[in-house]
Amino acid sequence: MKIALMDSGIGLLAAADAVRRRCPEADLVLSCDPDGMPWGPRSPEDVTERALAVARAAAEHQPDALIVACNTASVHALPTLRAELEPALPVIGTVPAIKPAAAGGGPLAIWATPATTGSPYQHGLIRDFAPAVDVTEVPCPGLADAVDAADETAIDRAVAAAAALTPRDARAVVLGCTHYELVEERIRTALQRPGLPAVVLYGSADAVAAQALRRVGAAVADGAGGGRGPVTSVTPAGPSGGRLTVLLSGREGVLPEPALAYAEGRLLAAVSQVR
Repeated sequence: MKIALMDSGIGLLAAADAVRRRCPEADLVLSCDPDGMPWGPRSPEDVTERALAVARAAAEHQPDALIVACNTASVHALPTLRAELEPALPVIGTVPAIKPAAAGGGPLAIWATPATTGSPYQHGLIRDFAPAVDVTEVPCPGLADAVDAADETAIDRAVAAAAALTPRDARAVVLGCTHYELVEERIRTALQRPGLPAVVLYGSADAVAAQALRRVGAAVADGAGGGRGPVTSVTPAGPSGGRLTVLLSGREGVLPEPALAYAEGRLLAAVSQVR
């Protein structure tokens, strides 16, 4: 089985780690865009163009599924990616976990990039899944870029600014950018209010990984895929992890140095057979 993941930068690490934990033997193709990042400030048309290039580079390696491990690309480019690549290549987008967060009641906050915050896409998710819940949209300018650079000072500054905009009574926070899951503990610490229960954080990585593996299994069952069949159990990753291919704006390379600042990146490097 081979699973490809795409993002502007290293935000795909959380989903890649989730895939590796569920299916240690799967080959992974990580396709990111250091030449064009960040995607957040770009126009929807530019994001779509960059996302298509990154997706095409990944598709050349003939994966069984492609995870769009980027909220910005999922917001702006997912229909275009699916129109070009499906049904031959299943494309799995990343949706902010508003539905499960809202199921627990409110109030809740959604941390996202400025491009996603206030977008019709996010407003549609709130309308569909949290119509009766008090929701606060919190823009997090600079946080994804700081995470991508592993700039600890900038991360702490951006997290503190977003925490200050988060209502004190928020019981749940949706992490609406894949990069944010890499600094989940810092966010949880920043949101801790004296005398109040810990805020529950909702990311998307585990759900996206599970959906990708289900899609591969369904394709195999239909005789349309090249994988080995459905994978639903979680197996601890070990030294026999599958092959890892890294694409940097289409060029084969190695994991960017900032990726190794995070546990997900270090584990991925440690348990993978590097191509």
